[in-house]
Amino acid sequence: MPKLLIILFISLGINLYAQESFLLTEIDTTQTKKEIRESPFKTGYYPIGFFDVDLRYLIKYNNYEGIRLGFGGITNDRLFENFEIGGYLAGGIKDQEFKYSIGGNYRIHKNGKTWVSIYYNDDIREIGTYAFLTDAHTYSVFEPRLLNITQFYKYQAWHTNVQHEFSSNFFTELQVSLTAVNQIQNYYYRKIYQNYQLTELTASFRFNPKTQYFTYEDGSTESYNIYPKITAQITQGIKGVFKSEFHYTKFGVKVDYLIKKQDLSSTHILLEGDFAFGNIPLTHLFHAYPNSPTKDEILQRFSIAGRRSFETMYFGEFFSDKLATLQVKHSLSRFKISARFRPQLVFITRHAIGNLKDPQDHLGIEFDTLNNIYSESGLELNNLALGFGMSFAYRYGYYHLSNFADNISFKFTFYPKF
Repeated sequence: MPKLLIILFISLGINLYAQESFLLTEIDTTQTKKEIRESPFKTGYYPIGFFDVDLRYLIKYNNYEGIRLGFGGITNDRLFENFEIGGYLAGGIKDQEFKYSIGGNYRIHKNGKTWVSIYYNDDIREIGTYAFLTDAHTYSVFEPRLLNITQFYKYQAWHTNVQHEFSSNFFTELQVSLTAVNQIQNYYYRKIYQNYQLTELTASFRFNPKTQYFTYEDGSTESYNIYPKITAQITQGIKGVFKSEFHYTKFGVKVDYLIKKQDLSSTHILLEGDFAFGNIPLTHLFHAYPNSPTKDEILQRFSIAGRRSFETMYFGEFFSDKLATLQVKHSLSRFKISARFRPQLVFITRHAIGNLKDPQDHLGIEFDTLNNIYSESGLELNNLALGFGMSFAYRYGYYHLSNFADNISFKFTFYPKF
């Protein structure tokens, strides 16, 4: 509960601060123009001269580091037009260890859309996370799921990336990475490997739809995406290159579909599939974004619901080398109780199915496999006060637990208006 209070105060401060607008006036030889700059809580960066501070690194919390304080960012074109220097330094109060990153980006041609980067990272990462490279270019000021993660590993990595924007709707990124993995958990792969080296080649693609516009009766206009946003990625682990110890292949594809209706309701569909084969340790397999702390009582599991996570699935409960998930959210139009009090009711259902070849190869961490369909459904009542709301979810079907209370998730939601 103390960590929940900490994050509530942080979130409240962010919510209040973000209501301010930022104005910048430039003097030009031909005209005077006023540019309205977006809130840094929308972009994720706060500019200070030639340096843009990355707000993601200021303060975080997880069960391994406790409160994590840091500072990071990247230079902007006030220093160099085609070259950026970036990184961060962070430390956890609980584990008392520093983590850092340093590197740079170079634009191939002036005003071009191709960047080459090289970075070194020394940090921790959640076991079973398969991050799409192109997702790093989308910003979320607050991801509640990070608060409850318990299973991490340490890594030191060099990675070189090439990013190219073919159009405003199509973006690609290629990466070569050399990673040294050091376990925090008492985990062994095939009784031999605890710490190991990996060399990976990754290609990622993201297609965004054209922006559509909807005009309401009062004349206001809102932009939204009506066609699917598609992200695809393939990763190849290469054995024998720079002491890499495993050979494997991983695929991932994600389809994000939003339907808005004239009655101001909407339906959001997120479908993701991940597939891997070869010799892959648990650290680099897949989980279904669980978000339930491994506690016995409902109130002990009370935290903040995530945006795309399974709220009744316990951390570390399932791992897969083949995984498919479907999440559907149907949002009703807001209740017009007053000018400022307009809560919104959202119905949610989530499902997952997966498999894992040779689970006996993974020793030291207990887990199950998703050979049958995992199901949970529930609702959210959002925007009750200062961006906060309530969430309820219930676990049913094949993985329904014998203790009724263990199937229930009851949490806050947080959707600030930035």
